[in-house]
Amino acid sequence: MAKVIFREDRCKGCGHCLVACPKKIISFSERLNVKGYHPATVTEDKMEDCIGCGSCGKVCPDLVITVER
Repeated sequence: MAKVIFREDRCKGCGHCLVACPKKIISFSERLNVKGYHPATVTEDKMEDCIGCGSCGKVCPDLVITVER
């Protein structure tokens, strides 16, 4: 199983990762980060659906996403 890790404190909520995810498991958090944005996240219940493709990390302009396989 793959795991997606977000540096939520650095995410500016651009949404590129949401569009790039083929499984559509990424969403915006309801809470705000230190920059005042709703960061992208994957909830624990959806993490098991991650296929580890890395598309989210490839499109992130701020390099806040790491995919562990």
